[in-house]
Amino acid sequence: MTLPANPFAPDAHIGKIAVVTGASSGIGRATAQHLAATGWKLFAVARRADRLAELAESTGVTPVVLDITDEAAVKAAAAEILEATGGTLDALVNISGGALGADKVADADVAGWRAMYEVNVLGTLNMVTAFLPALRENGEGTVLNLTSTAAEAGYEGGGGYNAAKFGERALTEALRLEEAEHNVRVIEVRPGMVRTDEFALNRLGSAEAAAKVYDGVGKPLLAEDVAQTVTFALNVPHHINLDHITMRPVAQAAQYKVIRKVI
Repeated sequence: MTLPANPFAPDAHIGKIAVVTGASSGIGRATAQHLAATGWKLFAVARRADRLAELAESTGVTPVVLDITDEAAVKAAAAEILEATGGTLDALVNISGGALGADKVADADVAGWRAMYEVNVLGTLNMVTAFLPALRENGEGTVLNLTSTAAEAGYEGGGGYNAAKFGERALTEALRLEEAEHNVRVIEVRPGMVRTDEFALNRLGSAEAAAKVYDGVGKPLLAEDVAQTVTFALNVPHHINLDHITMRPVAQAAQYKVIRKVI
């Protein structure tokens, strides 16, 4: 019996080209590293040039310094990327996002809510509209959007982030319906509790408050766990569409139930 080639082996995807946002840290950085390890050629997008330079040196990705909420800048960057690739693109991987604050709806910081909507929804929209023609032209293009379990259920103190991620989920679901006729598959990955260096810190503003999010949870998800899942979803044969993947640590049985062990 002849076994099929392993689609997940290093170099199995040499020649495949992807754009990955949020690549300067956390899940985005880990995703760029994992995709590069399986042979993808990557354009790594983020705002922090120094972080991207470090990533490029260690992985060989092409750094693209860009604020995805700037529509004009996204269009210009897309034109440069596609010129460099001869118009070819196999995947757009939208990892950029984030949360700000944990205020209740009655105490909402409108500026924070607006900022979350701009990066999670409009930033994703800017990237999709800029690169979608090339993905259609490819014949087997893929869009993968990283949302969150916050896109599945509201929770106290999460209204602004819930609204942003519900919005990104709605965009993703509509896009899947609209692009199936172009053979563009649209994948959504929804992580639950993920411990990274920056997400909770940026949201809550202090290392102490961020640490409390994970108190008593022995094994929250890590950026590498999510990156492996994203890489798997992109590397399966193109006719397989993993519409959405919800992933949580075992200790987080639901958005509202987390098993915490006293140490």
